[in-house]
Amino acid sequence: MTSQIIPVDPFDFIIFGGTGDLSERKLLPSLYYRQRDHQFSEPTRIIGTSRSKMSDEEFQAFAKQAISDHVKPADIDAKELKTFLARLSYVSADATSGAGFDKLKKAIGDSDRIRAFYLAVAPALFGDISHKLKEHNLITPNSRIVLEKPIGRDLDSARKLNDLVGDDFHESQIFRIDHYLGKETVQNLMALRFANALYEPLWNSAHIDHVQITVAETVGLEDRVTYYDKAGALRDMVQNHMLQLLCLVAMEAPSSMDADAVRDEKLKVLRALKRINGNEAPKHTVRGQYRAGASAGGPVKGYVEELGKESNTETFVAIKAEIGNWRWSGVPFYLRTGKRLATRVSEIVIEFKPIPHSIFGDSAG
Repeated sequence: MTSQIIPVDPFDFIIFGGTGDLSERKLLPSLYYRQRDHQFSEPTRIIGTSRSKMSDEEFQAFAKQAISDHVKPADIDAKELKTFLARLSYVSADATSGAGFDKLKKAIGDSDRIRAFYLAVAPALFGDISHKLKEHNLITPNSRIVLEKPIGRDLDSARKLNDLVGDDFHESQIFRIDHYLGKETVQNLMALRFANALYEPLWNSAHIDHVQITVAETVGLEDRVTYYDKAGALRDMVQNHMLQLLCLVAMEAPSSMDADAVRDEKLKVLRALKRINGNEAPKHTVRGQYRAGASAGGPVKGYVEELGKESNTETFVAIKAEIGNWRWSGVPFYLRTGKRLATRVSEIVIEFKPIPHSIFGDSAG
């Protein structure tokens, strides 16, 4: 499957948490790539907002440094970068007090073009921001609100957050984002499975021995100390990114590529996952935490040293999962993810069953 660049209508993109880690490492570099690939139409604007006091020029300098740090040098085009930075402006606003939202409204103006509010902030602020947008009449029929994970800590808190945002935005305006699904290789899974007459007939328990899904990172906490210790590897990676990958590997063919049709097939997989009770947990799961050692040719601190206090939060987790349906009965799915591992890798391994008998002998490999 070849990616296709489709220019989009002009829009306003407002980043709450515009000076934060997610904006720096992911959003601004990704938006720059959209500029470089000529996907923006004029007059598309990007407005950063957070509590920090900052001028437009300072925010543009912040974005320039972020792109320098997180985009390959060969991908940086000086002309496109200059055009991209000219799109950027900044408004200081406080989601809890509402200070600055009048300035944000003035900066956005009265245009009826699409405006996307991207919440790159802690989930505790989702409701406050949503309500302030409504109070200041910033929500139009062409508005979108984008929620980054984690959407709550558990089922109860997730429902409360969805209700808070749902009080202000229609469900069709709410986008819950898992950025792993934007990776080209992940998107190609659909084509590999459902546009391939060779593999799809073999994609079942009769031919597949097991599936391994690995997301390994070499980095430690970096700038995510406060968030990560409350989440851990299980909440940070498994319940969103890795389960999405599992669903793409295991789901039945949707009736179409419509979002609801794909979602319905994913839900069938999640509902078919066998529960792991307390007695089975030691046999089917592993939790760990990295300690002091060496990485990238130099010494590194352990998790608790980086955190500055004792903690039982896991930085590594491995799970043996099973799907109780006709296609996958008896096929284990091994999920593993962690920080400070030897190699940075994201991969899905489909291990097919061996042939009944090899005529080539053991030395043939």
